[in-house]
Amino acid sequence: MEGAIYKHPAISEAAVVAGDHEKWGETPVAFVEIKDGAELSEDELIAFCREHLAHFKCPTRVIFDELPKTSTGKIQKFELRKRISDKA
Repeated sequence: MEGAIYKHPAISEAAVVAGDHEKWGETPVAFVEIKDGAELSEDELIAFCREHLAHFKCPTRVIFDELPKTSTGKIQKFELRKRISDKA
């Protein structure tokens, strides 16, 4: 999933985690950082993903936020999952 998101020219970094969904149980939630000067909406990115992925693999939500990283630069997905649960 992240590979398809990285194909979009406005994306600088991305990570996908599972988020709760009322109907489906869990669906993909994308966290993305966009490049300086680029503009991108949630609907535009979801439509882009639908062109490059199977429908069930597409994110149902996109959150534009800085991605938490370790000192070596690895994205901390457990922190992203926590952000989703904190908002619920």
